[in-house]
Formats: sequence, C-alpha cells, structure tokens
Amino acid sequence: MSSNEGTNLPSDEELAGMDRDQLLELGGRLDGVELVDYPDPWPVKGTRAEKRAERVVALWFTIAGLAGLGFVVSLIWWPWQYKAPGQQGTFLYSLYTPMLGITLGICVIALGAGIILYTKRFVPHELAVQERHDGNGTGSAEIDRKTIVAHLEDAGSRSTIARRSLVKRSVGLAGGALGLGLVALPVASFIKSPWKESDPANTLWHTPWMKETPNEVVYMRRYTGDPHEVKLIRPEDLDAGAMETVYPFRESERNDPEKLAAIFLRSDSPVMLIRLRPEDAQRVVKRKGQEDFNFGEYYAYTKVCSHVGCPTSLYEQRTNRILCPCHQSQFDALHYAKPIFGPATRALAQLPITVNEEGYMVARGDFIEPVGPAFWERKS
Repeated sequence: MSSNEGTNLPSDEELAGMDRDQLLELGGRLDGVELVDYPDPWPVKGTRAEKRAERVVALWFTIAGLAGLGFVVSLIWWPWQYKAPGQQGTFLYSLYTPMLGITLGICVIALGAGIILYTKRFVPHELAVQERHDGNGTGSAEIDRKTIVAHLEDAGSRSTIARRSLVKRSVGLAGGALGLGLVALPVASFIKSPWKESDPANTLWHTPWMKETPNEVVYMRRYTGDPHEVKLIRPEDLDAGAMETVYPFRESERNDPEKLAAIFLRSDSPVMLIRLRPEDAQRVVKRKGQEDFNFGEYYAYTKVCSHVGCPTSLYEQRTNRILCPCHQSQFDALHYAKPIFGPATRALAQLPITVNEEGYMVARGDFIEPVGPAFWERKS
C-alpha cells in the first residue's frame, strides 16, 4: 500500500492509538480509495427474510457435508471387489465408480453454491473509486501492516459470519467431510489391493484366459455378431499379415447362454491374434522369458492398452504397428509389442498360444503379467 503525494502520515504514537475505522479511512486515503457506497445487506437484523436466507445457505453446506460423508462411506464400504459379468453382486460393483463420482461431485457443487449464495446475500457489495497514481509513495511498512489488517478485520466483520452459528456449523461439516474424503482417497489405495489371491477369479491378476483346471482347454473364439454362436479359430483362417480379435471359450460354456454372452463384456477378454508375413516373422525380437509364447507366425497380444486401458483395435500390416486410437500410442508387433510412440510406457501383455490336436488355436495359459495400464504393476 502506498500514499499519494502530499499525504500527511501519522506518527507512530498516533498510529498506535487509531481504532479500526480510523485505520480503514487512513488506508483508503493512502491508496487513493474513496468508498462511495458500502451498504449493509441486512440493515434490520433478525428479520424472517434474513433467517430464511441463512437457512438456505446452511442447507447447501449441509448437502455438501452429507455428500462428502457419502463419498467416504462409498469409498470404504461400497462393494468394490471385482465381479465378472453374470456373477452375483455385479450390479452393485458396477455402481462403485459412479457412486464416488456422484457423491464427490455433489459435495463440490453444493459447497460452491453455498459460498456463492453467502457472498451474494451477506457480504456487502461495496462501490469504490480509486485514483490512479505511479505507486511511488512513501507509506511506511507499519502503516501498511496496520491498515491491511484493519481492512481484513472489517471484511470479516461486515460478512457477519461470526454471528451466524448455523452457517458456521454447516460449512464446518462440509469442509470437514471434503477434507476427510481427500485424506481417505490416498489411504484407501494402500488398503484395497486388487492382487488378493483368495479369489483368483476376481483378482486383477487373472483374466478369462486363465485355466480353471490344469487340463482345461481354452479355445480362441471369433465374434460373429451373435454372442451365442461359437466359431473357433484355426491357423488357416488368417491370411499372412492379418489380425483378428478373439475371445476365450470353454466347452463347459457351450450350453450356457449367459456365459457365452458375458465373455464379450469383459474388458480383459479380447486378444489380438496376429499372423505375421513370412518375411516379417524372420525379424521378430522376442521378450526374455516369453520366447515360446508364439506359434510360428502367430502372436497374440491383449487389446487393453498399457497407457489408460483403451482398446488397441488397429493393426497396420505394412509397418507391423499396433495402434491405440485414444492417445495415439503405437506398439511394434515385431519387437514384443513394445511402445515406440505415444504416452504408453510398457509393452502389451502377450498371451502364450499354440494349436491343439484338433487343429484349433488355443491359449496355453493366462497372461503372466497384468494387462492394461502400467500402474497395476505397483502392488500394495
């Protein structure tokens, strides 16, 4: 804060003896500010209209607080363990993320609405005129400090928040609930582990390609448009340089319409089956520990992008690149599907495959690494 030219500055003794109103006047004079109008929104205290306005503001803050508590409750106690389509509890599990978004969204929106309403109804809307100057005044640091503090105290006093206990309690509830949610969110990520092996079918470590018994055969199935039609894949079904999306199939599911259809709803089900051209197959670089995952010219990779989980649904035959249309990540099919462009940082998971005695393409087992975004590798 600075003074205009010619302003008489008070001595230290005079400054120490000034009350808040005098400091406000001095601060305005030093800054060349004249308050033209500074009306009290409620000149008559305790009217029904004032109390009604206070209750409306408190209602918004209460809604924010309850929504914030709902966010914390949903985060901790809502059924969050993964449920495959068709399993009991799938519906509640599918609402887990929407519940978090809805409750947190309501909390933030209601908190903002309460703040805006309070500002409009209870904070005076001043009209001030300030003279322009070069800012090279001679105001002392002590004057600056005292006048600024006086202005802040006056703003707090004129907002009338000090005497509105209902609003203070409700905004405390809203702020506390939101703060609790912000603390609970990172803490929950250390408590809830997607890698628990107590229920292998419901952990993120396994996919529908997992064998449920050692001798079980998991076939590669083509999607024909009819979820109940089963068409298995043979090597000769793919031309050199072709790619097809395939899904797992078990003979035990053939007469179960629900399971036949549900497999297409699993995001970790689809796999890209690629048949390289002979000249390209000679240039393949295989990943250590996965040298035998392919069957001749045939390679199978998850369609779940390792960036944020979008489907890598495009294959460019000429360059042997696998493309993710969401954020333009590209993977080299000749170099164990490692990322070569875009935000993805790890290779696509490769499915071990072979051909069984019947001549059908089958999975030798599940993926040996997590599919999808790289952050799932950070086990808790």
